Amino acid sequence: MTSASPVPEADLGSDSSSAAGSGRPPAGSESSAKARRTDRLGLEVLLVLGVSLGISALYSWVNFLDIQTRGGFRGATATLNPAESPRAWVDLSYQLLGLLNGLVPALLALLLLSRLPGLAGFGIGLDRSRWRRESLQGLGMAALIGLPGLGLVILARRLGVNAELQASGLAEIWYRYPVLIAEGVKNGVLEEIVIVGYLLTRLQAMRWPVGRAILVSALIRASYHTYQGIGGFVGNLVMGALFGWWFARTKRVLPLVIAHSVIDIVSFVGYAALHDRLSWL
Repeated sequence: MTSASPVPEADLGSDSSSAAGSGRPPAGSESSAKARRTDRLGLEVLLVLGVSLGISALYSWVNFLDIQTRGGFRGATATLNPAESPRAWVDLSYQLLGLLNGLVPALLALLLLSRLPGLAGFGIGLDRSRWRRESLQGLGMAALIGLPGLGLVILARRLGVNAELQASGLAEIWYRYPVLIAEGVKNGVLEEIVIVGYLLTRLQAMRWPVGRAILVSALIRASYHTYQGIGGFVGNLVMGALFGWWFARTKRVLPLVIAHSVIDIVSFVGYAALHDRLSWL
């Protein structure tokens, strides 16, 4: 004998319980999951920047304010690759540790990007599938950006809004040029992978507008160059905007790594080789 129920059983459940019984997620759960994922990505981005170029930008701004409140950049000097010790083996050890310290954040960014399987070149075009064409593109970008950038640095220095840049403070010793070349490659790898490839990819996943993402990337790049002065800020802001636009259009970071590496290698090695011969360097 069955008892009668005044209310049909189907009417007792809520929409969410019905959805759960049918295997569908409750209403709103999908948007909540997306919000949680966005929050996790945002925290990840802050932590990656916090152990790399983001914290460098904060240090650079403090240095900028320090110099400005002590008379400005007219009498300031910035050494990009200073010697760390007068003893060769100690200095070389510090230089190698500095190179390693700069590469680890880039490797961390690639590890985080690799969590999405099946994406060639970590999803940012860091592979050799187009290396010949992209090598030429990188060299072209280096010439397009490097030559006007040098002119901007010289102009800003003469106007007294930029520090005098010493691209190498290393002694004339056997490891001088290998270290300067390695520093140039390290800068290209670190900055373009983290501040362009990784950051723009993550901001896109967080549904940021492309223009705003490129602007933030360029501002961070410009900020960690403020220790050089106004010229360093403006020049790197323009470079960051151009590189961000390129990556947003192509999703290929390798030409940017090559271009940046070439610019820095030419600057570092050229300064070390020609500083005593050219009065304007």
